[in-house]
Amino acid sequence: MSTSAHDVREPGVIRSLIPARIDRLSWSPFHTRLIVALGVAWVLDGIEITVAGAIAPVLTDKATLGLTATEVTAIATVYLIGEVFGALFFGRLSDALGRRKLFVITLGVYLVGNAATALTWDNTTVALVFLYTTRLVAGSGIGGEYAAINSAIDEMIPAKYRGQADLAVNGTYWAGAVIGTLGTYILVNQVSLGIGWRIGFLIGPLLGAAIWGLRRHLPESPRWLIMRGREEEAERSIEFIEEQVTSAGIDLAPVDDDKALEIRPTEQIGFIVLAKVLFKHYTSRSILGASLMISQSFLYNAIFFTYTLVLTTFYHVNEKSAPFYLVAFAIGNLAGPLTIGRLFDTIGRKRMISGTYILSGVLLAISAVLFDAGILNATTQTIAWSVIFFFASAGASAAYLTVSEIFPLEVRAKAIALFFAIAQGFGAIGPIFYGHLIGNIKHPDTGKLFIGYLIGAVVMIIGGIVEVFLGVEAAQQSLEDVASPLSAIRAETKR
Repeated sequence: MSTSAHDVREPGVIRSLIPARIDRLSWSPFHTRLIVALGVAWVLDGIEITVAGAIAPVLTDKATLGLTATEVTAIATVYLIGEVFGALFFGRLSDALGRRKLFVITLGVYLVGNAATALTWDNTTVALVFLYTTRLVAGSGIGGEYAAINSAIDEMIPAKYRGQADLAVNGTYWAGAVIGTLGTYILVNQVSLGIGWRIGFLIGPLLGAAIWGLRRHLPESPRWLIMRGREEEAERSIEFIEEQVTSAGIDLAPVDDDKALEIRPTEQIGFIVLAKVLFKHYTSRSILGASLMISQSFLYNAIFFTYTLVLTTFYHVNEKSAPFYLVAFAIGNLAGPLTIGRLFDTIGRKRMISGTYILSGVLLAISAVLFDAGILNATTQTIAWSVIFFFASAGASAAYLTVSEIFPLEVRAKAIALFFAIAQGFGAIGPIFYGHLIGNIKHPDTGKLFIGYLIGAVVMIIGGIVEVFLGVEAAQQSLEDVASPLSAIRAETKR
């Protein structure tokens, strides 16, 4: 038995037990701190999107910016474009410079961009350009967070907890949605419109600033360090993690020497080589990742970014009260990953992902029929969406988990970034498309939106069917067993 991290067999080749040492760990306060410090990324994104969605009607008021419906929905599209750019740019940096450095950089970019949004002045062409620019910057920071943080969480969480931990973290997006909704509801009703919407955009930066210090004390991913050939740093990092675990009174199980991984560190891989690796050597997995990410992104962006407009337009909910309905919707989304997330580690990825996708699509189609028939009201519509997205939220969170664990470590962050960018590219169509279907606010057409909901349902069901045929069963397996590192010696890469 041996717990040594590595020993050099031949020039340029490293033999390491670091992946096995990480996966044998029991859950500890360290892992909880890791989740809290990094999971705030999804909380911030939830706050951002909720605030933007909840104040959409407010920004059309002459007392604020006096924007048109098209200009308001375009704010969401610009934010999504920023996320795409940030994911690609910072995802590459995360694989090149490490996960830890990007924690601070991406959070800083978000804080600056979002705080600047609150400084937007009256409705002029210049002011509108400034508003869109700040949303672009804020979105790029959050996009970068997705790539770096999903990688780090999966690389430092033991295999037996990876699924439920990842789903719980992704699900906290909806905790942010609750915070953003309640904060916006209070501000819209208790503060003048001209000031309230500005304060709303400062809720996220305040939370982000509070978590800054905690992130600075997290270690670099030992897996990333060893793959870059930085043995001494990798050893210090894994020893730090092990000390954190043992200090909580948890014993470390021994690690068999035959679990060692032999690697030859490789040079940085660019997006051109990445595309070749993914679509030539991992074709089915790439189709799977793209399908899951595109379908959930289209559904969420389509429904969520127009949620308030639907309530105020079709159900005549007062724009100041509309955010209240978002709370129930957000709670349903949060409850899904938290309550059934562990099933993705026990029942398995394929059954749970395909099941949640297909079920949520079927339920959406049923609710669309009820909507078109005029059977629903604001309350029952909210209940219906809450039930639908209880399952859809768990499935969507699992989509991020999937693209972060089925590809080799050397390209993990860039792979996440690439599929996130592809998904958001399609997802960005949603707000504009559904905004167009809503049409004239004074004379709305339920028939057009009914067709739009059916399209969203079909897209989600297709994603579930793809999982049935191409899904990868990664539950409780080491990342290196799910996808052997490109630098691994004498290893068969699973495709």
